[in-house]
Formats: sequence, C-alpha cells, structure tokens
Amino acid sequence: MFLKILTVAGLATFEIYAAIPAGFAFGLSPWIIFFASLTGGLAGVFVAAFLGDKIRAFFHKNKPVKEIPKKHPMVTRLWNKYGIIGLGFLGTLSVGAPISIAVGVGLNANLKKLLTWCCIGVVTRCVLFTLIGYYGLQLL
Repeated sequence: MFLKILTVAGLATFEIYAAIPAGFAFGLSPWIIFFASLTGGLAGVFVAAFLGDKIRAFFHKNKPVKEIPKKHPMVTRLWNKYGIIGLGFLGTLSVGAPISIAVGVGLNANLKKLLTWCCIGVVTRCVLFTLIGYYGLQLL
C-alpha cells in the first residue's frame, strides 16, 4: 500500500495527469489519491523552482554558453495579456507546474508570486481531476 501511494506521489511530481489515473488503477481511495498527488505536485513545484538552476548547470557544465535568444513575440504577447496569474494558474492547469515555472523564470517573473499561483493551480488540478476520476468510475 505504501509503495502504491509513493508511486502516485512520485508520478505527481512530474505529471498529475498520470498520477491520478494510476491511483485509481491501484485501487486506492480517492482521498489517498488526492493527498498523494497534492503532495507530489507541490514537491514538483518546489523542486522545479529551487533546484532548476542547479540541475540545468549540472547537465550543461561542459557545453559552451550560447548567446541568449530573443523572446518570441507570441510568448511576450501572452505574458503581457495574462501576466503571472495566467502563467502560474492557467499554465499549471494546462501543461504542468514545472514547465510554467521554467517559462516564468525565463521571463524574469517574481518567483514568490509565481510559486503561489502554481501551488493554487496544483491544488485546483488535484481536486478537479480526482473528482472527475471518482465520478467517472461511478458511471461505469
């Protein structure tokens, strides 16, 4: 049982879309699935935020530094329209928190505000997809 919960939390660190169905496939309670995916999702947010630079430096330590490319106009337009709330909340709901944080760091966003909105997005995403999974299985 502990290994199943740990697997759901580990999957949620990278992608909640995979963690919640795995929890239901393991036959876990919806409450256990919710808390395990929430724990893993929040851990993924903080790992991406605070260890992202160190992980990138480890993989790129022997590569020469390239010139920083200019920002794409579409990304800049979306950033100007939705800002940090759109990136943190909507980005977390759609593509995941680690990608949203990576884009936010690339755009020089305020990390505290971005983390707050990503955490709110993770909680919303876990609640939403656990409810969808639970009531979806009730229909079968």
